[in-house]
Amino acid sequence: MLDTLGVGEFDEQVYRALLNRPDQRLSEIATLLDTTPGRVRNAAVRLTELGLVRRIKPGEYLPVGPDTALTALLHQRRMEAESAFSRVRTVVDDFARLYHTGRLQTDLASLVEVLSGREMVDRKVDELTKSIRTHMWVLDKPPYLQWAKARPETNEKELEDTLAMIDRGVEIRTVYCPEAMERPGRFETVAKLATLGEQARMLPDLPFKLRIMDRKVALVPLVGEIYDTLAVVHPSGLLDALIKLFELYWERAEPIVGAHPPPGDGPGEEDLLLLHMLRAGLKDQAIARQLGVSARTATRRIAGLMTTLGAANRFQAGVEAAARGWL
Repeated sequence: MLDTLGVGEFDEQVYRALLNRPDQRLSEIATLLDTTPGRVRNAAVRLTELGLVRRIKPGEYLPVGPDTALTALLHQRRMEAESAFSRVRTVVDDFARLYHTGRLQTDLASLVEVLSGREMVDRKVDELTKSIRTHMWVLDKPPYLQWAKARPETNEKELEDTLAMIDRGVEIRTVYCPEAMERPGRFETVAKLATLGEQARMLPDLPFKLRIMDRKVALVPLVGEIYDTLAVVHPSGLLDALIKLFELYWERAEPIVGAHPPPGDGPGEEDLLLLHMLRAGLKDQAIARQLGVSARTATRRIAGLMTTLGAANRFQAGVEAAARGWL
């Protein structure tokens, strides 16, 4: 059972015997296990090197408590495995670069894959998304992936999938535009993710939808209003240009969520969400969709917030909210 920790089956039997009766001499263990004293002695030496037993005097060993010894051994093996994985991953990446370079020498078309058909596009995007290890950079605007009915895109699913990437240590940067907030409740979801690790910003307009994964591949829909034809851009000057383009839009964009006001000195959660939507440039109709209310109700809530801030217009409301540290 302990072979994954480098403890052989016979060595484990010797360790168990010592745990059961720490006062036993090696000769007694040899009799118990029906083997030679020399074989038990060799096992004791190996167990000592692993930190599982301590030599007291010739022929006598005491076991180290398994909570301490086995936990330390497990930690050591895990560190060795992670180091080995990292080395192998580097070799795999090097081989992938060699393979890609070789293909480029004979097939320039491999710089960009063009995928057609919703099923093929969905499958490729799903496959690449699951393989992300370090970076996920997005210019977010329609069109959106048309998942199968069994996997509808919802605020709950977006929250779950994004948090899973954050938990894996993926750096997520997203630049949104008002068009991206068509789905009711999405702004609140994005604002929540922004407090949990996603770096989220907003611009009034974006030129197209873009995903950059691990800075090694980019996805760009080729037809404006649908997601049935997709360009998959591999390492190349074109990918470098797309990365630079994303960085330029990122620098221009404004954070969706700023520092949270001090407790007891700021707006309620609903008013804070409303302020963030106003700051992001959402119109009354879009705000109404996010809140799940009518446009008239949304307009009334905005007016109430302006009254609270003592502002005659939305610009003044923004200035006053910023002055109070609410944004």
